[in-house]
Amino acid sequence: MSLGAALDTIAPGRRRLGRIIMMLATAGLAIVALIQILYAAGAIGFGFSTWRPLLYAYILWGVALGVGQVMTRGEEGHRALFLLPAVLFTVAMVVFPTLFGFYIATLDWNLSGTPKFNGLDNFWQMLRDPFYSNALLNMVFYVLAVFVEYVIAFGLALLLNAQIRARKFFRVVFLLPLMLSPVAVSWMIGKSLMEYRFGPAATLARKLGWDNPAFFATPWTAKISIMLLDAWTFIPFLMIMLLAGLQAMPRDILEAAKVDGATAWQTFWGVTFPLMLPVSVTALILRIIFKLKLADIVITVTSGGPGGATDTVTSFIFREYRDRSNVGYGTMLAMVYLIIIIVFVTLLLKLANRFVRNVT
Repeated sequence: MSLGAALDTIAPGRRRLGRIIMMLATAGLAIVALIQILYAAGAIGFGFSTWRPLLYAYILWGVALGVGQVMTRGEEGHRALFLLPAVLFTVAMVVFPTLFGFYIATLDWNLSGTPKFNGLDNFWQMLRDPFYSNALLNMVFYVLAVFVEYVIAFGLALLLNAQIRARKFFRVVFLLPLMLSPVAVSWMIGKSLMEYRFGPAATLARKLGWDNPAFFATPWTAKISIMLLDAWTFIPFLMIMLLAGLQAMPRDILEAAKVDGATAWQTFWGVTFPLMLPVSVTALILRIIFKLKLADIVITVTSGGPGGATDTVTSFIFREYRDRSNVGYGTMLAMVYLIIIIVFVTLLLKLANRFVRNVT
């Protein structure tokens, strides 16, 4: 039965009642939200002490929307009920917090005071903030380091895909860093092994001729050290994805290349690498997304120092909240960074798809 025929079997009065229910519920939700927003902004003197009534209104609106869909669309409405909870959950957990974040970003809100609306003042302050621009510049270096991690991970994946002794043992060993929390890695390696006075890494560096083995004292040394710590944690992630791709490759193509007299290097560049491009691009994009969220290692080991040399955007925003209790400005930084990430990842996906199509 077509959709038009199904709708014809529903009584006009029932459809009208369903529309009225959805309209009343939508109007009620809009009124409650408007009252609460105006009250929170100080524009009106009456409202709710918490945002809980808005949650109740949203739940009632969701129930009314489901009832209205069934009453107006019949069987099609019953099918829509399977999708409706996921949509409502996404709106509640993703869309609403994002919109609310943009609202907070327009406030002059220190936890020691009362929130006050200040328009785009936080945005103009962000443009003049040298520490935020420095954190964004640091992210460029951190993201570029992903390609070095990819080369190392590809080499390890090729090694573990070869017929070597104790291959299963080495696979488990190389995966161990991925099983550890970045905070644990920060303490075990950054705070212990690389400690300036008594750390084993510093002691070994002195014996090798490094007079002042302070891994986190100078800007570039600290930045490279943070990159190494993060790479040690996430190279296994890249390796396991690339290894899965290598094991899924058709063996007959590799054997045909051997029969044709291709060397191992020619087989890699002519066969293995092109066939691995889709997996490689996926692994790189996922790793870049993880890299854009880098914060825990920086916060634990250096707190962004020395002089902001190791700061990431996320660690800088964290300190705005924790150290300065600057909720409005910190939220503005986070919202702008979210937009930058969305635009960057979208362009990256388009370029990656075009590159894979052209090469393959």
